[in-house]
Amino acid sequence: MGKFKIVNTNIDGLVIIEMGVFGDNRGYFMETYNEKEFKELGLDMSFVQDNQSKSRKGVLRGLHFQKNHPQGKLVRVIRGEVFDAAVDLRENSKTFGKWYGVILSEENKKQFYIPEGFAHGFLTLSDEAEFTYKCTDFYHPEDEGGVMWKDTSIDIKWPIKDIKELILSDKDKKWPVLSKLNFAFKL
Repeated sequence: MGKFKIVNTNIDGLVIIEMGVFGDNRGYFMETYNEKEFKELGLDMSFVQDNQSKSRKGVLRGLHFQKNHPQGKLVRVIRGEVFDAAVDLRENSKTFGKWYGVILSEENKKQFYIPEGFAHGFLTLSDEAEFTYKCTDFYHPEDEGGVMWKDTSIDIKWPIKDIKELILSDKDKKWPVLSKLNFAFKL
């Protein structure tokens, strides 16, 4: 058995990646990416940029995408816990406008691969969370797009019940709803 296990979601291309964790009384070791093994599992992508963010409880980042330079993202949490969500924006996809969400945490050590053609965002559930991700294209600030996080036509079930204060950037408060977006990825 390999070091990685793929868990398919109900949206084509979105996968959860579980890694073999080898632990003993000293702690643990795990491999988080291996190009050869990923390719053997059907995940044939090249990463060009790694990012990391730190957020406090209640921070909601998203839903973001890049229009002309779409990014695939391999995301994980190295400290804390987040609810991570992706929305299918691929024009001819049978799941266009549908979403999938997963809890990522330092405890479960899951990774989530979001391919090109999706809007992506996350909500910090723990007091603080450190979130890291690999991207298949570089960040282009002039190319940003987004979808309103609370668009009722998408209806993401954000776990905000225990969040006292929801914190969004000014930009994330102003993204349009999907029906007003006038954009879809032609991948």
